[in-house]
Amino acid sequence: MRLEGSLIQTIGRAVRNANGKAVIYADKITGSMERAIGETERRRAKQVAFNAEHGITPRTIRTAVADILEGAAPGAATWSRGRARDYAKVAEAIAEYANLTPAQMVRKLKALEKEMYRHAKDLELEKGAAVRDEFRVLQGLGTAA
Repeated sequence: MRLEGSLIQTIGRAVRNANGKAVIYADKITGSMERAIGETERRRAKQVAFNAEHGITPRTIRTAVADILEGAAPGAATWSRGRARDYAKVAEAIAEYANLTPAQMVRKLKALEKEMYRHAKDLELEKGAAVRDEFRVLQGLGTAA
């Protein structure tokens, strides 16, 4: 049938709505289907646990078309306040990084890269993006020195 990754992505898109469901029709369950369903169930269990721990009730986002178009206007700020805080954190870290020796900088880059991959593995994509931004800033400082 389809590749496991494609199935995971398709199922994920189908269930974005709070009441969304994914229905898979086939004559037989293939290995890729089994793995995709297993991975989807694993992710769902992790999300349910996170929601319960933080008192979150899932709900579908309702955005007016005007709000969407406003964000797409040329020159409009399209990143969220959370993203702005991430950039501010990176900017504050530049002063700290400027005082690192080359060996310290290499160790810091390796630690950030490891953290970035850990966030990706745990599906903490926003945290991973923030670490990636910090990594890129530090990487740029290393090449500028």
